[in-house]
Amino acid sequence: MIKPSLGGSTRSIYLGLACLSLSLHLLLAFFCLSVLQTACVLPTSSPASTPTRTNSQHSQSISHSSSSSPSSAASSSRKLPTIPRSEEHHPLSANTSSDATGTRKKRIGAGKGQRVKSLSKLEELFKHPLYNLPRPQLQDDDWLLRLKTNEHGSDGESEEEEREDAVLDESQWHSASGQEGYDKAAWTSKAETHPPWLRFHLGISRWELYDRKDPIVAQLTHYLATQRVLGAVQKTGGTQLKLLMSFPNHGQALLKPMKQSRDAETDVNLFYFSDFERHNAEIAAFHLDRLLGFNRIPPVVGRLINVTSEVREITSDKKLARTFFTSPAGNVCFYGVCEYYCSSEHPVCGRPHELEVSLAAMLPDLSLAPRRSWRSPWRRSYSRNKLAQWQKDPAYCDTVKQKPPYSEGTRLVDLIDMAVLDFLMSNMDRHHYETFEKFGNETFLLHLDNGRAFGRHSQDEPSILVPLQQCCRIRRTTLLRLRILSLPAFRLSDVMRESLLSDPLAAVAPVLSEPHLSALDRRLAAVLQVVEACEQHHDDVIYDDWEG
Repeated sequence: MIKPSLGGSTRSIYLGLACLSLSLHLLLAFFCLSVLQTACVLPTSSPASTPTRTNSQHSQSISHSSSSSPSSAASSSRKLPTIPRSEEHHPLSANTSSDATGTRKKRIGAGKGQRVKSLSKLEELFKHPLYNLPRPQLQDDDWLLRLKTNEHGSDGESEEEEREDAVLDESQWHSASGQEGYDKAAWTSKAETHPPWLRFHLGISRWELYDRKDPIVAQLTHYLATQRVLGAVQKTGGTQLKLLMSFPNHGQALLKPMKQSRDAETDVNLFYFSDFERHNAEIAAFHLDRLLGFNRIPPVVGRLINVTSEVREITSDKKLARTFFTSPAGNVCFYGVCEYYCSSEHPVCGRPHELEVSLAAMLPDLSLAPRRSWRSPWRRSYSRNKLAQWQKDPAYCDTVKQKPPYSEGTRLVDLIDMAVLDFLMSNMDRHHYETFEKFGNETFLLHLDNGRAFGRHSQDEPSILVPLQQCCRIRRTTLLRLRILSLPAFRLSDVMRESLLSDPLAAVAPVLSEPHLSALDRRLAAVLQVVEACEQHHDDVIYDDWEG
């Protein structure tokens, strides 16, 4: 009787365990199914992150051939990939759009409460492949200045040279000018011991003044905006008032003062060579040159200075000191000595002491890095009655292309790069340009002295684009960047506005007024129209893929 009773209870236990096991398996199955369904849900893609289809049509580009001979021109002819104009959200091709989308948003925080921070238009622009092209491998001869080492010594050195080399062997340079107000410096061969202006000089290469991604650019602009002024003298040469400012760590900067309201347009009755120079034009030109990917204008920054304590009381220039006076309004003014607009009728005045100025980083001294000045082939006559040859001869470019240095190399498209920059900022005063002698003809052009730019926003000057119209050549990367900047995602006026916000004067007032920013978009469209006209009339269009 006991066995049947035990057998029934055992079966009940087994049945209960089986039910419990089945229940646990069902719960686990439901849990896994819900997890898998959640993991398989794809995030909703935004229009900007969807790869856009490229237009099947392609257009030809115009640029520079490495040789003027027909054979070399034919060998370098290629089709230029086009960026579809209907692509309003993102200019990248299908191959690169996914990469750009990945960098478009940065995730911050962890777990719940994650937030997504979108990159600005300027940040997106500088992440674009066209602004991150591979750079040529720099050789020793491609640097403008190099630190001297004991390897350069010779057996026939004098005792003085040996003493200099002994200092170099210790890899140090000591300043003995502390008593004159300069900081006592002990620079070594390590870059971190060099002041910003010296690091800028040592970073100049054959192809550009600076690398945009080098942190020294931001350090140098901050240095120019904040460094204590030790001395101020008038800079010789030029037609209008400029000051040379000295800093305690042996650095210098070129000052251009505010002479008129930034909103004031140039009088339509004034000739281009009679116009005032504008301090904000120098600042804006630096930013525009950087946005175009040229990097050929020395860094410029805006600053407020005290004309009494930072100029009048510290200047050693007696001629400059004699031009100071106090205006009937109680403002401290001066006018200096120069060829144009240096008189009591055209003073520079503080409010009552405070003055807006631009400060540009100085290039290395001419004794260390000589520069050659070139007369521009498209220089204006600077006469009220005469026209220049290029204004009378539509085929003038054919003459230019037959003469060195425009007959070979990249000098012609370098000049056209400069013409595009000048047209965008309406600068008619480009009579000469400079290059560093060390690099010969294989180097970039310095885009210096832009004070007469941004004078009129309501009027464009088509004659500035004549080099492009007559030669129908443009660097490939320049054209592609112009097309990028014409798209809504990277509109030139928007990225320019954002770039100018980094300047200290933006806290006082916009560096460029909105009409000037709008004019940039209008002029950019005009440049692209000229390119299209050239493409329609030239069958075998040559473009140059060299990027300096």
